[in-house]
Amino acid sequence: MMEISGAHHSYLYRTSSSSSCSIHRFREKHSPILSGFELFPLRSLCTLHRQSRKFVKMVNIPATSLEANSRRRGFLCLASERADTDVDSAGGQSELPLFPLPVILFPGTVAPLQIFEYRYRMMMHTLLQTDLRFGLIYIDPDTSSLADVGCVAEIVKHERLVDDRFFIICKGQERFRLLGIVRSKPYPVARVQWFEDRPSSEPEDVESLATDVENYMRDVIRLSNKVNGKVGKEAPKDIRKNLFPTPFSFWVASTFEGAPDEQQALLELEDTALRLKREKETLRNTLNYLSAAAAVKDAFPA
Repeated sequence: MMEISGAHHSYLYRTSSSSSCSIHRFREKHSPILSGFELFPLRSLCTLHRQSRKFVKMVNIPATSLEANSRRRGFLCLASERADTDVDSAGGQSELPLFPLPVILFPGTVAPLQIFEYRYRMMMHTLLQTDLRFGLIYIDPDTSSLADVGCVAEIVKHERLVDDRFFIICKGQERFRLLGIVRSKPYPVARVQWFEDRPSSEPEDVESLATDVENYMRDVIRLSNKVNGKVGKEAPKDIRKNLFPTPFSFWVASTFEGAPDEQQALLELEDTALRLKREKETLRNTLNYLSAAAAVKDAFPA
């Protein structure tokens, strides 16, 4: 059994060790936009009624299961086939240690993880001596199916415990497409291709879209506080923290916790304007729901 945390606060509030407090301070320092959002339930703008923050529990997935999954999708590259699919630097391809998890990481966002499983502890030992980077890709906890797109996670802080477990803080870097599983033992290694957002084909200005999304998010926070009885707490005035539209769109997507299908769709988009428009629509729908909930609360006070 492997137990990890994909929520923003994770084990940092489940342990009192000084090292964990140090990790928390590191995270606040290097991800200031996440600071001060305790007033807003960031699990998901689609499921704001869920208040609990629990560790994500993932069933141990045997390597044979990962191979079978990859073969069904045509992802597995056998050793005899690798001569035809060597790393192509010019094509933006590379081999990358792969960590399938039921969480989604976005470029520029921070994720704390707790590593239990033996093969991923082996991966950690290797990474800490080499590149510090691995691919985090969503795996459906019910079907064990892998997503097509993931995000590179760079280890920026780690703590090794006496039983060889690890607490790590990762920061999302570039995105990748999964081209194939090169090997699955002792831990998965995949062939991936990097990609970035392309110039937008949308006529709407991305800066104005980002401003609209920020305004909607501020209204959602305000009404969420009202519905949850936190009337005295104000929504932050500067939610974007001077982020450019593309990184801001990724951060907004990272707050949609509890809606993995929507998060994965946002991760896969290659157009910042389209991503912001989709987030704007989600926030608008959420705002309508909260407005109705607030009206009911005003009409029938407890």
